[in-house]
Amino acid sequence: MNIRPAHMKDKKMISGLSKVGIDVFIHDSVVIKHPDKSIIGSHVAIDNGVIVSTQLQIGNYVHIAPYVCMIGGKFSSVILEDFSFIAAGTKIVAGSEDYTGLGLVGPTIPSEYREINYTTVTFEKYAGCGVNCSIMPGVTLAEGSILGANSLLTKDTQPWTIYVGSPAKPIKERRKDIILEHSKELYKFDK
Repeated sequence: MNIRPAHMKDKKMISGLSKVGIDVFIHDSVVIKHPDKSIIGSHVAIDNGVIVSTQLQIGNYVHIAPYVCMIGGKFSSVILEDFSFIAAGTKIVAGSEDYTGLGLVGPTIPSEYREINYTTVTFEKYAGCGVNCSIMPGVTLAEGSILGANSLLTKDTQPWTIYVGSPAKPIKERRKDIILEHSKELYKFDK
C-alpha cells in the first residue's frame, strides 16, 4: 500500500479499507463512514472535506475535489470508474427516503418506520461533473459524459455527451479520440 503519508492522520481508517491501490492521497479531514465497504484503486486523490456515508468503489486515476458529499447510508453505493472525477462542492445522493407520507423521515427514526430507497450512483469511465452539482439516486453518468457546474442530474446520461442545467439537459457531444488515446498511454505505465 503506497499512501502519501503526509495526510494519513487516521491510519486505522485506511487500514480498514477493503482494498487500496498505489499512489493514493486521502486528506486527513476525509470521512469514510464505512471503510470496510470501500475499495480504492491506484492514482487516486481525495481532497479535504470529503464525506462519504455510502459504500464506495473507486477505480484508477480518479479525483474527488474538496467538500464533496456522498450520502445514502451503508446499503447505497457510489461507483467511480477509471478516469472519472467529481469537482468541488458536489452532492451525490445515492439513497433517500420517500417523502410522500409512506413513513416517517429522518436518520434518527428506526428503519421499520421509514420508507428508504437505497441505490447506486455510477460514474462510468471518463465521466465527471463540474463544481456544485447535485446528483440524485440511481443515476448513471455514462462513459465520457460530463455534467456542467451547478447542474442537477435526475436521469441517466448518454455516452460522450455534455449536460447542463437544472434539470440537466444534453447540449453537445464530447470528443473522445484524444481522451482514449491518452488513457491507453497511462495504462501502459501501470504494467
